Amino acid sequence: MPEVEPRRPEEILAERLNTLLDVVEAESGDRYTFPDIKKAVEDRGLHISRQRWHYMRAGTGPMTPDTDLLGALADFFGVPAEFLTDATAETPNRVSAQLDLLRAMREAEVKSFAARSLTSDLSPETLLEIRNIIDETLTKQRQDH
Repeated sequence: MPEVEPRRPEEILAERLNTLLDVVEAESGDRYTFPDIKKAVEDRGLHISRQRWHYMRAGTGPMTPDTDLLGALADFFGVPAEFLTDATAETPNRVSAQLDLLRAMREAEVKSFAARSLTSDLSPETLLEIRNIIDETLTKQRQDH
């Protein structure tokens, strides 16, 4: 069995930043923009360029050694700084709860879409079978994660 390469810190940071952006959007209905991020960082007396923010979110640039910047971003999102860079850091309860809610909402969207798309052509029995298959698949995916 091939060894799994450990994830680079840049990849962890990108995943965590994007997760936090999704969580904030789920909580408030609004997505933070770069100007929001820039203002929060500048309020702490620091600077972040659009290019650096892009690299941080994409995980493609070098890992920022600027712990003050990482701390400012962590504070802005309301998470411990370790969460941004440490793959073993525990996910804050607020973030976990929002991710669970997002997952459930996406699952409901899948079921709703399937029901809308298929209801006119299929028997009630077939629709129930499809629903059961979707439920089983989603349950298996949750167990695998």
